[in-house]
Amino acid sequence: MARNPSPQWFDGMYNNRTLVPDYARYLSSWAGRSAAARLLPGAHLDIAYGPGDGESLDVFRSRAEPVPNEKASGSGVTKVPVLVFLHGGYWRSLDKADHSFIAPQYTQAGACVVVPNYALCPGSDADPVTVPHIALQMVKALVWTWRNIDQYGGDPARITVVGHSAGGHLAAMMLACVWKAVAPDLPDDLVRNALSISGLHELESIRRTPFLQVSLRLSPEDAVRASPAWLPAPAQGILNSVCGGDESAEFLRQNRLIQQAWGKRSVPVCASLPGLNHFSILDTFAASGSRLHRLSRRLLQL
Repeated sequence: MARNPSPQWFDGMYNNRTLVPDYARYLSSWAGRSAAARLLPGAHLDIAYGPGDGESLDVFRSRAEPVPNEKASGSGVTKVPVLVFLHGGYWRSLDKADHSFIAPQYTQAGACVVVPNYALCPGSDADPVTVPHIALQMVKALVWTWRNIDQYGGDPARITVVGHSAGGHLAAMMLACVWKAVAPDLPDDLVRNALSISGLHELESIRRTPFLQVSLRLSPEDAVRASPAWLPAPAQGILNSVCGGDESAEFLRQNRLIQQAWGKRSVPVCASLPGLNHFSILDTFAASGSRLHRLSRRLLQL
């Protein structure tokens, strides 16, 4: 970070739509591919995980052949690993339906994919939405997944959370969550592993970024308590953290920060991927054969 950075400096570091002038091309591509993915067999859309605004999710069942297992109960078929994908948009834009395109490569490989929605900042005066509020919604979505995903062929003991941008922040928060404090029957390792793609791991810088201030309304206290880098390192599981090599200096710093804060045991992989920007990196996550896709497959043990 620059010494005594100006508000304009923060905007220049964090406004990805300025940093990537053809960003609209990526969003249009995602929307078209997502619409097609939502028509595929095995898509279960708009399932409520709670009664609140934005509290719904999509489940995409594995499209791989089920694996017989003589030791498995019931049908004798092994349950598949679960990928929960948390979308970005600076907690204030985009939707799960814009990100269904990430599912097909993983369902074809043998995973069950869950894509939750969340309420968007700032909400309304009567019902405000904050970043901590969204993090708690994702806790609810993960609890729903653990309790229900076996109905869709998923293994609740093998949940990996992946997030992009603001979703990367949320993915790290889910790995750090103390699940026993949420409900006593939840396992400590409800989230087995996580992957933060171009994630935001400290929010004081976001609080100081002018183009985000009106919608996020981050207080100094919320910026601290919702910063994964300032939370204790998870007692179990690992986080891999990646960003694009062509992203701003601040995104590169945010990527390094979580490994510096949590240590290499908790964050064994911290990498910037050459030639990728804030949007193209998500395309590589969904592209079979890419380094990022292979990395995520290893987390899922696929």
